[in-house]
Amino acid sequence: MESLAAIADPTRRRIVELLAQRERTSGELVQEFDLSAPAISQHLNVLRAAGLITTRIEGQSRVQMLNPDGLGELEAWLEKTRTFWSTRLDALERELRADEAKARKKKSL
Repeated sequence: MESLAAIADPTRRRIVELLAQRERTSGELVQEFDLSAPAISQHLNVLRAAGLITTRIEGQSRVQMLNPDGLGELEAWLEKTRTFWSTRLDALERELRADEAKARKKKSL
């Protein structure tokens, strides 16, 4: 689950959020943070290794963009987790309703 580990860092999450708005050059990303260019470059390398972003070279610029395929791993994990909790919460609701029904039945006796 490399992609989840990659976005565990708040700076990398913010980079993903910015790239979700539009493609940006590395220089534009550096301007968004109070970090050095080499620090942002390291964050970009982690995101690229996780498959979350891709880089396109345009002249002297490196344009960063989200990789939609890289988000698939995150979506699959979220769906699995959502299904797990949905099942658990449904079971809890059934138990609570059964307890309420028992309490009403006792009261009416």
